Amino acid sequence: MSRRSDRVDDLVAQALGGEATTSHRAVARLISLVEDESPVLREVMAALAPHTGHAHVVGITGAPGVGKSTSTNAIVAALRATGRTVGVLAVDPSSPFSGGALLGDRVRMGDHAGDDGVYIRSMAARGHLGGLSWSTPQAMRVLDAVGYDVVLVETVGVGQSEVEVAGLADTTVVMLAPGMGDGIQAAKAGILEVGDLYVVNKADRDGARRVASDLRAMLALADRRGDAWSPPVLQTTAQTGDGVAEVVAALDEHRAWSRESGELQRRRERRARAEIEAIAVAALRARWSGVGDHAQLGSLAAAVAAGESDPYTAADALLT
Repeated sequence: MSRRSDRVDDLVAQALGGEATTSHRAVARLISLVEDESPVLREVMAALAPHTGHAHVVGITGAPGVGKSTSTNAIVAALRATGRTVGVLAVDPSSPFSGGALLGDRVRMGDHAGDDGVYIRSMAARGHLGGLSWSTPQAMRVLDAVGYDVVLVETVGVGQSEVEVAGLADTTVVMLAPGMGDGIQAAKAGILEVGDLYVVNKADRDGARRVASDLRAMLALADRRGDAWSPPVLQTTAQTGDGVAEVVAALDEHRAWSRESGELQRRRERRARAEIEAIAVAALRARWSGVGDHAQLGSLAAAVAAGESDPYTAADALLT
């Protein structure tokens, strides 16, 4: 046990205070521990906890084809121009063979490969339908703890279910583009309820102004409190960088507002609650998969199926 603790302490120390190359390697190993559900993960998170809570976590979501990766690349460049360090978690669809990241967003963000102030990690969604990997919150915690000023979480484009990123981020950026569906489709997808900032990318194409105009009109109909944040709608051409500086300025404005209004603390507490619940549920499932408890679950299921018990009574018995 002591050897394990020493190994964790060394790895965390390298990630927190090592020189750039050593730190990047240590961060990569820590996130691998997260993805692999390592037995030492509890110790890792306990060691990192005192160093968390400083990064601005930005979720970037949108339908496939709107240019999320190109926009993320441009936002990273704009943030680096202001002197801020950036960690990127790019959640890809999963390979059906290896379970690993399929698209490899790091290829599309090669402009920052040699920048010590940027860390980019592709993560596999592994069949999770919310546009995120189950391990994304823990990986995000690693990047926060090691000192990145901004953590960008780019979700896989999976349609209506990718609104889950709103529960993970301090600021949620919803991206659209002309030709990707009308405003009604956007409303059906639920994105008008989760975005703090809306970006119409590919603004050099026909129809971009119409998309932005429709969005503003629909957002104006939303029922918001008088002191609530009013999401701006911006237009960019990420390929050339046009409009990206305005996006970064809007991110900073939302962060300032959320701090002053208390919304940042509320979001982080909701995020922590969801994380705790997810870990507790996973622990229960792991316990039930044991030999003895699995036998109890089987007998309870048989009783319910036979009409000798009901699911609520059986669940109570399983939890006691």
